[in-house]
Amino acid sequence: MRAAPTILHLDMDAFYASVEQASKPSLRGKAVIVGGLGPRGVVATASYEARRFGVHSAMPMAQARRLCPNGAYLIPRFRLYQAVSEIVMGLLRELSPLVEPLSLDEAFVDLEAGGIAFDSAAARAAGERLRADIRAATGLSGSVGLAGSKMLAKVASEEAKPAGLLLIEPGTERELLAPMSVRTLPGVGPVTGQHLRRAGITTVGELAEAGEDELVRMLGRSHGVGLHRMALGLDDRPVVAERDTKSVSVEDTFDVDLHDRVRIRFEVQRLADRCVGRLRDSGHSGRTIVLKVRRYDFSTLTRSETLRGPTDDVAVVREAAARLLESVDTTGGVRLLGVGVSGLADYTQEDLFAFALAAEGEEAGPAPAGPDPTGPDPADSDPAGPEPAGADGVVEGGSDGPAGALGVLGAVGAAGAGLDPVGGVGGARVSAGADGAVEAGPDGSAAAAGVHGADGVPGSAPGEGAGVGRRWGAGSDVRHAVYGAGWVQGSGVGRVTVRFERPGSGPGRVRTFRVDDPELVPSDPLPLVGDGPAAGAG
Repeated sequence: MRAAPTILHLDMDAFYASVEQASKPSLRGKAVIVGGLGPRGVVATASYEARRFGVHSAMPMAQARRLCPNGAYLIPRFRLYQAVSEIVMGLLRELSPLVEPLSLDEAFVDLEAGGIAFDSAAARAAGERLRADIRAATGLSGSVGLAGSKMLAKVASEEAKPAGLLLIEPGTERELLAPMSVRTLPGVGPVTGQHLRRAGITTVGELAEAGEDELVRMLGRSHGVGLHRMALGLDDRPVVAERDTKSVSVEDTFDVDLHDRVRIRFEVQRLADRCVGRLRDSGHSGRTIVLKVRRYDFSTLTRSETLRGPTDDVAVVREAAARLLESVDTTGGVRLLGVGVSGLADYTQEDLFAFALAAEGEEAGPAPAGPDPTGPDPADSDPAGPEPAGADGVVEGGSDGPAGALGVLGAVGAAGAGLDPVGGVGGARVSAGADGAVEAGPDGSAAAAGVHGADGVPGSAPGEGAGVGRRWGAGSDVRHAVYGAGWVQGSGVGRVTVRFERPGSGPGRVRTFRVDDPELVPSDPLPLVGDGPAAGAG
């Protein structure tokens, strides 16, 4: 614990929905729900207007539609969210070199490390300035918490929502925390919360009064000691600028259960390709290949195989995943498949062989000069050198989801935050974004799926010509040769309805076209603030 509230926590307000409202003037002040639009889709984010109807993150989309039938339901646009996130994170790094991102819209900042705040007054001024800078750069609002520890700063930002700032003065922590629900504390999820409630513990104050010994008896030493310290407001964790990635994984949830074994094998191979692409993008290799299968009855099976050394060879990962699939019974149907790699390293097994050969060459001394009696090395005749390992595999490199931060799970999913499901646009598959998606359970609840995938772009890449039978996801960006930039309001029966407007403008006109209209093409998002290609007047 610090003597001054110099740890800042920023949490952008209803981030995905707010970005959509900022980029679509006709939706400002209205209920906006972003998430998967397929039959198994769930809510990623709901605007504050939608929350008044009871809609919230991780809710099955079908339930959200019943609660808020007149809301705007949109697929996520992860590339745009990532671009806005990079602007926000850049502003945070201007405050301090110690910035710890938790997701696209959330991060801790150590203000002391940046030398801009050593007391309450300076910390508050830095927080207010940050909020103003974010508003000017993106047009969005964020909530700021300031405290002497990470846990308290996060609690403060949550209490400050929406668009507020709360500073917790050192010495007032226990008084502030006492009446709050035990679910406020990190690490207290539904199961632990229910366990504590059965023991008559519902508030943080009651948790502190229970004592460390009682909590250890109930929850085990590690969890019990940690929770008791947090209930007292004690948290010594530092702000860490970089976290080690623990794993890379890709998962897909399907609108319709898969029964055909050949199709299942194909999907596993495709997931292995994407996983290796993201593995390489992150600069890692891995030793342990993991296959995840969620069956028709929601039972989830995980199989793993550990290799002799780390690899980033797509063929190796494909073969290992295929072997793991052979041990799983899929006759009843499969609703989710996933392939992951853990046990990460910064080198591959091939690198180790290269190092060993180089060392042997040094010990043997330089080769004698003169012609080689065995003739030239065939490899020397190819100026490009030998083909890299795994070149025969098809690697998408996460093309259907942003690479880098969005492609690597790492330790993401802490406390189940940042759920980013995506609708199954133009196919039978519901993919999700990087922070881990959720799918609706048989009882209407949500089960974490931790999947990656589509970016909400219709059936062709930006700038491509129109094709026959394309599908247009609600909310996706388009451009018309006559009317300019707009976004899809909906499509069906061979028609697509587009509203032509841009960030900063007033609500735009609506027009309807054939789905295969050659003058209508997918487009990149317009910037939320600043000059961009203007939409047609319509």
